[in-house]
Amino acid sequence: MELLSALSLGELALSFSRVPLFPVFDLSYFIVSILYLKYEPVELSRRHPIASWLCAMLHCFGSYILADLLLGEPLIDYFSNNSSILLASAVWYLIFFCPLDLFYKCVCFLPVKLIFVAMKEVVRVRKIAVGIHHAHHHYHHGWFVMIATGWVKGSGVALMSNFEQLLRGVWKPETNEILHMSFPTKASLYGAILFTLQQTRWLPVSKASLIFIFTLFMVSCKVFLTATHSHSSPFDALEGYICPVLFGSACGGDHHHDNHGGSHSGGGPGAQHSAMPAKSKEELSEGSRKKKAKKAD
Repeated sequence: MELLSALSLGELALSFSRVPLFPVFDLSYFIVSILYLKYEPVELSRRHPIASWLCAMLHCFGSYILADLLLGEPLIDYFSNNSSILLASAVWYLIFFCPLDLFYKCVCFLPVKLIFVAMKEVVRVRKIAVGIHHAHHHYHHGWFVMIATGWVKGSGVALMSNFEQLLRGVWKPETNEILHMSFPTKASLYGAILFTLQQTRWLPVSKASLIFIFTLFMVSCKVFLTATHSHSSPFDALEGYICPVLFGSACGGDHHHDNHGGSHSGGGPGAQHSAMPAKSKEELSEGSRKKKAKKAD
């Protein structure tokens, strides 16, 4: 903290933590969130605009819904914020129905998109911090409640992706975010742990400084991953060392999942290969029986 004060970063972090999110940062958050819906292969906007709008609202406000569910508050409470709902609805309409897809092409232009991605991470970190502060107000010593609330605040839309898929008429349980965590989901979890330690005075750093430092980390990582079109995670190398020590194997069950699916489907190359020899043996035995019958005649 003395070093931060000496470099005047303490004042910078405090000023940064007080920057209002609405409307500029929230607008960027809505744009990037609804863009992910646009990338989905199932197109709903023309045939089912109401379902498409509901999915867009879940992408924008799913974290608030899950946090309210955890804390026992009305799930529809955030939808009383008319300004945010109207802004998100305007973004949804422009992305899906703007003539010639002009708005979509503009926000998808990579340099512009990287700016929106960076601003979205600012909102994500602020939501984690606010969620933990809110949970601490209800449960002063509930560490796990604070971590869970901050986690869903940061990655709520990903955690409820299966429910959002049902609104689009798609059911893919294998895409469960708990089973295959993306970088934002993992980072939100780790960030929720850090902010919980800070909130309970176990981490000797101010909230403004932690918000500033963690935002720099999230913005740098997410902008780099988006620019390089990478789906990897900066935590992969660290988890590769820690998970075998703690759990006896690397994190993730992709191989087990593939083998499990293959055993149920029975349509893999191995199954076809094993079925073909069995069929050949039956044909050979049938041919030999016919030959024996002819000889007997």
